[in-house]
Amino acid sequence: MIIAPSVLTADLAALGSACDEAVAAGLNWLHLDVMDGNFVPNLTFGPPVIKQLRQHLGDEPIFDVHLMIENAETMFQDYIDAGCNHLSVHVEAVKHLHRLLHAIRDAGATVGVAINPATPVETVLEVLPDVDLVVIMSVNPGFGGQSFIPTVESKIRILRKAIDEQVAAGGRNVGIQVDGGVKAHNIDTIREWGATNAVVGSGLFNAAGSVADNLATLQQALNN
Repeated sequence: MIIAPSVLTADLAALGSACDEAVAAGLNWLHLDVMDGNFVPNLTFGPPVIKQLRQHLGDEPIFDVHLMIENAETMFQDYIDAGCNHLSVHVEAVKHLHRLLHAIRDAGATVGVAINPATPVETVLEVLPDVDLVVIMSVNPGFGGQSFIPTVESKIRILRKAIDEQVAAGGRNVGIQVDGGVKAHNIDTIREWGATNAVVGSGLFNAAGSVADNLATLQQALNN
């Protein structure tokens, strides 16, 4: 299971150092939450900060960027130019989803689609052949450190079945990323439901101990 550290809950005044610590611990899939203050009630960072992070960290880490913004259709190229490897966009914020997904892939990045806790999982099934990742929000987007919403289990199980059927028919194998409230006590359960990728923020950066120590706790939970 991929563990993707969400730097949103790290010390944003020392963002480069937080990313360095995550990479040094063996985490090379960095989850960057981009918020615009409109689609979600918070504001984080954009292409200039991501470009500086890329220059600081080099080419190796994967920048998995979660676009919680209303203008992804006009801004996606700026994020790719800044060094993003992967962009996930919200079905609730995009008018022409199919067109945008293909535009992102054509521009050279892998692509995902995200849904909020109140959005039916069926909204992503129509574009399942066109994505590399589906992001299931297990908290309401906009802030880090929220509690996990357990009713997302049914969404993950439905999605797991649909992806398995797609693969059996010769189609694309799509990852399932769970974002929000993932900790050592529930990460293995989430994997059992069918998730392949877990975004972890406060469980890595805000728990007692170093990122490496907290990662070891997560990995132990997965290995038990």
